[in-house]
Amino acid sequence: MSFGTSDLSGRGRDRFTGRSEKPGEKPGERPGGEHAGARYPAPGAGADAVVLDDVRGARKTLAGVARTTALEGSRHLSALVAGPVHLKCENLQRTGSFKVRGAYVRIAGLRPDQRVAGVVAASAGNHAQGVALASQLLGVRATVFMPLGAPLPKVAATRAYGADVRMYGHVVDEALAAAGAYARETGAVFIHPFDHPDVIAGQGTVGLEILEQCPEVRTVVVGVGGGGLVAGIALAVKSLRPDVRVVGVQAEGAASYPPSLAAGHPVVVEAPVTMADGIRVGRPGDVPFGLVREYVDEIRTVSEDALASALLLCLERAKLVVEPAGASPVAALMADPEAFRGRGPVVAVLSGGNVDPLLLQRVLRHGMAAAGRYLSLRLRVTDRPGVLATLLAVLTVVDANVLDVSHVRTDPRLGLTEAEVELHLETKGPEHCEEVTAALRDAGYPVMG
Repeated sequence: MSFGTSDLSGRGRDRFTGRSEKPGEKPGERPGGEHAGARYPAPGAGADAVVLDDVRGARKTLAGVARTTALEGSRHLSALVAGPVHLKCENLQRTGSFKVRGAYVRIAGLRPDQRVAGVVAASAGNHAQGVALASQLLGVRATVFMPLGAPLPKVAATRAYGADVRMYGHVVDEALAAAGAYARETGAVFIHPFDHPDVIAGQGTVGLEILEQCPEVRTVVVGVGGGGLVAGIALAVKSLRPDVRVVGVQAEGAASYPPSLAAGHPVVVEAPVTMADGIRVGRPGDVPFGLVREYVDEIRTVSEDALASALLLCLERAKLVVEPAGASPVAALMADPEAFRGRGPVVAVLSGGNVDPLLLQRVLRHGMAAAGRYLSLRLRVTDRPGVLATLLAVLTVVDANVLDVSHVRTDPRLGLTEAEVELHLETKGPEHCEEVTAALRDAGYPVMG
C-alpha cells in the first residue's frame, strides 16, 4: 500500500508545533498558555504535527547525549536481495535502544515547574530505560511503572539509571493505567513511549543519520509498534529525499497498522501476541498514525518463525545481539527478498538489543528449528538393555548431534515392555532433518514427531 509523500520544509510554521502562528500566540505555545514541553495534539492530529525543523532541533538537543550509531554492511543480506544492505545499529545505542532519543527530547522540553513535579512512564523495558537515563541526565525525578512479568535485567537496568521502579499489573496496559493515575494524583508529567511530537522528533534523528551515513540509500526498513520510530524516520527521510522508500514491519500477531490504514483511523487489535515485546502494541498512536499514513510507503508483516530466524542471523552472521523487535526489518528481508531486489541500498534499522537471556535462549532454539537446525523427536522403543545405545548409534551414522535425551518408562500410555525416548538434536538444515528422520524409521523406530 502506498500513502504518498509531500514536502515538509517547516517554512512559516511554529518550529515547535508545526502550525502557523496566530496573532497573540507565542512561538511554541498553544492556546491557554501550554508551552511546547507540555503540548499533546488531540486525537487525529495530522501529518504536520511534527516537521523537519523539529527533528533538526531534536538533533541539537541530543548532541553529546545520544550516540551516532554505526551503519554496518551485511554480506549475507546483500546477497539475498542482490543489492547492498546495511544495518543501522540502534541496538548499540545508550540503554540498548533508540528510545533514549525521544525520551530525552521530551523531558528536555519541559518547563521548570514541570521538571520539579517529575515525570512518570510505563514500560516493560526499553522506554523505561530511556526515560530513566534521560531523567538522570537532566536532573528530573522519574517514576516508572513496570508489569510484574517484566524481564529482571530490564528492571535492574531501569533502577540503576536512578528511576523509582514500581511493579504493577501483569501487562503493560495495566502499568500504563497506574502511571496515568499517578500523573493525575501527583502532577508528574506522563512521558508517552511514542504518541507525542517531541518523542517522534527525537526518534526522527535516526533518519537524519541514515541519510548522512548512506547518502545513496533507496529503501529504509523499520520495525513498527505504536509507530513513533517509523514516523520520525519517515518524516526526516522523505522531507529530504522523497524518492527513498520507507517500509514498516509489524509482527503478524500485533499488526495494528494495516487495519488502521484501511479504516483511515487507529484501530485496536485486541490481545496482540508476539515474542517481539518491543512492537507488541495493540493500537497506533494518534500522532504517529498521521505521519505514517502520509510518509510510509508500505507496511509488511512477519511471522514468529521469521523473527526467530532473523534474530539468529543477526547473532551468527552480524555478531550483533538484537531483540526480536529489533530484528523485524531483517525478518522482512529474509521472508520476501524479491520485494527488495533492485531497491538497494537498503538500510534495516536494528531498533534495540535488550533481550532477556531466557527469552534469547528460547528464541534461538525456535530460530534454529525454523532454519532446520534443531530437531525434536519422540520415539517408542522396547524397554531392554542396549536399546538406547543402538538408537544413538543410528544418529551417529547420519551425523546428528544429540543435545538432550529424555527416557520415560512410567507413562500410563506405555505398554509394560515399552519406553518413550525424546531427543533434541542439532542438525544441518531441512534436508538433514529429513535424512535423520528417514534413517530412524528405516532402523525400525516409529517416529511420533
